[in-house]
Amino acid sequence: MKAVQVAFDEGTLSELDARDEVKREGRSAVLRRVTEEYLRRRREEEINERYRQGYADGKGLGEEWAGWVEEAACLDE
Repeated sequence: MKAVQVAFDEGTLSELDARDEVKREGRSAVLRRVTEEYLRRRREEEINERYRQGYADGKGLGEEWAGWVEEAACLDE
């Protein structure tokens, strides 16, 4: 891991430090977890936006994929 320096205003830092989770696990662990969750959500949002853009024309997968939905066995379950 690499150490980084982050600045917080006193009120935010006091509120963070007052949390039981921070007392138990430490600031770094909590901030790492929060950052990982933020990045995961952003990746999901970006993927969802790409799907929205890709299917925005309402044509779905296009002619070359016509009929393949019916072949998917998992859709029958």
